[in-house]
Amino acid sequence: MKLIGATAHYVTSDLDEGPIIEQEVQRVDHVYLPADLVAAGRNNETIALSRAVKYHLEHRVFLNTDRTVVFR
Repeated sequence: MKLIGATAHYVTSDLDEGPIIEQEVQRVDHVYLPADLVAAGRNNETIALSRAVKYHLEHRVFLNTDRTVVFR
């Protein structure tokens, strides 16, 4: 078993180093074909990004120096 995931984070000058807002993961195994892995990755990206935007719209995300706090 392996995990495939996506992260929604703030953009900084360093690639993929911004403070994390949300993450989504899914378990995958050897029966997943390459197309299945691509679809799972896209689905994870969609979920993580939509949740991050939702949290912002609800004013639940606070940036504290280089970290985020997301209130329930």
